[in-house]
Amino acid sequence: MIFKSLTSKVIVISVALLAFGISVFALLNLKRERAQLITSAREGSELMLQTIERSIYNSMRIGNTEETQSILEMVAQSQKLLAVRIFHPHGIVLKSSSPNEIGTPVNNDDYQLYLNNRYEGITYADHHGEVLRMIKPIYNSAQCHTCHGSKTKVIGVLNVNYSLAETKKRMFEVTQLFVYSTIATIVFLSLSIAFVMFRLVRSPLNSIVDKMAKVEAGDLSVRIVNAPKDEMGRLARSFNSMIDRLDRAKKELDIYHFNQMERADRLASIGEMAAGIAHEVKNPLTGIASAVTIINDDFQPSDPRKEILGEVLEQVKRLDKTVNDLLFFGKPTEPEPVCTDINAVLRKTLLFASQHRSKGGGIEKILDLQDDLPPVYVDPKQIQQVLLNLILNAIQAMQGGGTLTISTSLLSEDGSKWVSVSISDTGKGIPDQILGKIFTPFFTTKAQGTGLGLAICHKLVAQQGGSIRVESEDGKGTTFSIDLPATTIEEHCSSFQTEEGRSL
Repeated sequence: MIFKSLTSKVIVISVALLAFGISVFALLNLKRERAQLITSAREGSELMLQTIERSIYNSMRIGNTEETQSILEMVAQSQKLLAVRIFHPHGIVLKSSSPNEIGTPVNNDDYQLYLNNRYEGITYADHHGEVLRMIKPIYNSAQCHTCHGSKTKVIGVLNVNYSLAETKKRMFEVTQLFVYSTIATIVFLSLSIAFVMFRLVRSPLNSIVDKMAKVEAGDLSVRIVNAPKDEMGRLARSFNSMIDRLDRAKKELDIYHFNQMERADRLASIGEMAAGIAHEVKNPLTGIASAVTIINDDFQPSDPRKEILGEVLEQVKRLDKTVNDLLFFGKPTEPEPVCTDINAVLRKTLLFASQHRSKGGGIEKILDLQDDLPPVYVDPKQIQQVLLNLILNAIQAMQGGGTLTISTSLLSEDGSKWVSVSISDTGKGIPDQILGKIFTPFFTTKAQGTGLGLAICHKLVAQQGGSIRVESEDGKGTTFSIDLPATTIEEHCSSFQTEEGRSL
C-alpha cells in the first residue's frame, strides 16, 4: 500500500538516492583517511629509519659496535617499534634491539624485501597484527673500507619493524565516526524530506483530492482557501478557476436545458394541436375538392368560371399537401426497410420530378452514378420522398436555369461503408446566417412554404440510420448530401430493389 502513494514513492526514492550518495561520499572519505593514516605511519617510519641511520653512523664509522647496539636498544623502547636491527646481506642479524636474535637468521619477510629490491611492505605478525616492515641498505663508503674493505658494496641492511596497531585503532575509530555520522545524516535528512513532503506536498494534494471528490459528487460550491504562492498554490488556484467555470457552465446548461424543455413542450403541444387540426381539416378539404371538381366538369372550357374553379382546386391541393405534412410531422409512419438499389430509386425519382409542373425550364440534368454500389437497407418510398423534395427544391432554386447534378459514391469511414447521394444546384445558394436553421421545423423563406419539408427529410433520413448535411455558398449554389449505411444481400435479405422496382 505504501508504494501506491506518490508522496511515499518520492520519499523512498529520495532517501534511497540520498543514502547512496552520502554512503559513496563517506566511503571515499574513509578510504582517503585510511590512506592518510598509512602514509603518516610510513612517513614516521622513514623518519625513524633516517634518525637511526644518522645516530649509528659515527659509531659504525669508528667501529664502536657496542655503542651501535646501545643506540638500537634505546630507540626500540618505543611501543610502536617492534624491532630495530642490522642484518648481513646474507640474512644473518648483526645488531638488534633484541640481543637474543643476534647471530640468528633474520625474519623471512624482512629478508624477502631485500632480495626483491623493495624498501617496505606490510605483513601480518602473531600477537602484533599488521606490521610495517622497512629496510635501508648500508652502503660501503670510503670511511668503512678500514673494517670492511672495498670489495663489498653493501655491508649491512638497516631494518625497522613498525607496529600498525595504533594506526589500525585510529582507522577503526575513524570508520566508526564515519558510519555513525553517515547514519545520523541520512536519518536526519530522511526525516526532514518526509516532513517537507507531508507538510508541503501531501497535505495540499489530499486537500485537493477531497475537494475533487466533493465536486464529483455534485457540490460545486467547494473552494480551496489560503493557497500558498508556490506550485501547489498555482494548482489550487487553477482548481478554483476550473470549478468557477464549471459552476457557470452548469448554470448556463441548466438555463439552456430548461429553455429547451419548454420549447420541446411547446413544440409537442403545437404538434399535437396541428395534427388534430389537420385531421379535422383533411376530410372537409377532400369533400370541397370533390365538389369543386364536379362543378368544374359542368362548365364549358371557354367559360371564365372554369379557370377560377381550376385555381380553387390548385389551392385545395396546396392545403391538402400542407395538411399531409403536418400529419406526417406530428406522427410519422414507421419505415418498412428492404434492400434497395439507390441508383434505381434516383432514376425513378428524377423521372417523376421531370414530369412535375414547375418552372424548371432551361435546367441541365447531370447523372453521375457509381456502378456496383452495395444495396442500402431503407424504406424506398420514404427515401424517394426525401430525394424528390431535395430535387424539387434544387429546381425551384434555379428559376433562371442552371445545372442539376446528382451523383452517388461509396465512402469508407472507421471500417464502415456508406452510400452517399449528392444533389447539387447552381442556384443563388443559402446565406450563412440561415444555413444552420433550414432543418428547423416551421422555418421557411418561401412565401407559400410550411417550413416542414426539410425537417421531414431530416427525420426520414435519421429513421433509416443515415445522415443529411448541406453545403452552400451564397450566390453559387447548394449541395445536399445523404449518407446511408451500406449493407450486403446476406445481411438482411436475399433480394433487393432493381431499377424497375422488381425484386430479384
